[in-house]
Amino acid sequence: MTSPVPSMPADHPLRAVLNDEVHARPPESLVAPLTASFLALYSPDGDRAAEWAHLSLLAARHGVRLDGPPRIHLSLDLGAFRLRFERHSEFARYKFILTGDDGGPFERTALSRVPADWVAGLGGKVMVATHVSVMKLAGTAPDYDALTHRWFDGNALIAAEVGEGAAIAVTDFRVRADGFGRLLLLDRSLTPRQMGRMLQRLLEIDSYRMMALLALPEARALAPFLTRAEAELTAITAALGGAREEDEPQLLERLTQLGASIESRIAINDFRFGAAAAYYALVQQRIAELREVRIPGLQTFREFTERRLAPAMNTCRTMEQREESLSARTARANQLLATRVDISHERQNQALLESMNQRASVQLRLQQTVEGLSVAAVTYYAAGLVGYCAKGLKAAGLHIDTELTVGMSIPIIAAITALGVAKIHRMVERSGH
Repeated sequence: MTSPVPSMPADHPLRAVLNDEVHARPPESLVAPLTASFLALYSPDGDRAAEWAHLSLLAARHGVRLDGPPRIHLSLDLGAFRLRFERHSEFARYKFILTGDDGGPFERTALSRVPADWVAGLGGKVMVATHVSVMKLAGTAPDYDALTHRWFDGNALIAAEVGEGAAIAVTDFRVRADGFGRLLLLDRSLTPRQMGRMLQRLLEIDSYRMMALLALPEARALAPFLTRAEAELTAITAALGGAREEDEPQLLERLTQLGASIESRIAINDFRFGAAAAYYALVQQRIAELREVRIPGLQTFREFTERRLAPAMNTCRTMEQREESLSARTARANQLLATRVDISHERQNQALLESMNQRASVQLRLQQTVEGLSVAAVTYYAAGLVGYCAKGLKAAGLHIDTELTVGMSIPIIAAITALGVAKIHRMVERSGH
């Protein structure tokens, strides 16, 4: 009797997708002897619909219908050959496989079985093209001198025992007149799954190596710009020390233009340098997974790859670090200049405030003068009114000395007016606080 299934919370919407990601692009099960042709085509991610339509056309020619939306990997048995397709963010990989032995290594190619017009219609630009021959190893070790002269044009070989001696991988990393390189895999004791994984790793090393090196021309092109920008920043910084106040706007404009050009280059190169670092890490990982054993007198895949790829990646990292350092230095110089400009503005504002204070002081003195005159004017007019009143009362029959009355009222009126003005001043000051 089985136990009842407990009630569970709902799955996360991405659970199935994330779980299946670890099973994506599984390697083929392969058995020697076989031959394969491999293409890695640089193509933008936006070409997926046309790419899938082209794949569907090939499948339809061989009686296979591809339903559903475009997929990122596909494995098909088309009778005349097997097709393995993988879509990556920047490139697509095609592997055509023929099983069996129709002769020695590279006597036939898997690509010769694929319709030529279909191959010509593939989108993208070729980054890697390799013919592969997988053979059973006869004897304990091959004659490498005979190998290089017969199938590798006498070139220096890169070879190693892989899978801790389960097979031998041989190549020269050369592109021949037909546009293809060559890879020979001699099988000692690989299982079909091991064979598929080993061939996939060997081909991925070349793909990721080439994709990583896409950043090297960008880094080389960036070096002259960085040199000019560093010289410009040095000149601006030197001028900043002895700059006059009227020179600051021009220096600020130069510094702003320099900072904008640096940030523009960083934006352009950021993806390429980041992608190069990621591809380089994948190359190193795939080489480690080969589990190489050295063959005396021959370079291993790690030695050959690291000899040129590592310096190229160091160059890219150096250019990236120079960019970031230059951007930070420009930002500091910009901040320093902005501080100087702020101080200049504060100095100007302080001078303006002092000028305003002086004008206010003059206005206050003028106002006090006017107030004194106004007290005199009010006293004059008020005394006149008192005089008219006194004359009226005298005309009414009262015995009043008009001149004496006016004279005695003047100090009283002046005092009252002055006190009133002072009170108004105090009220204004209190309301201002």
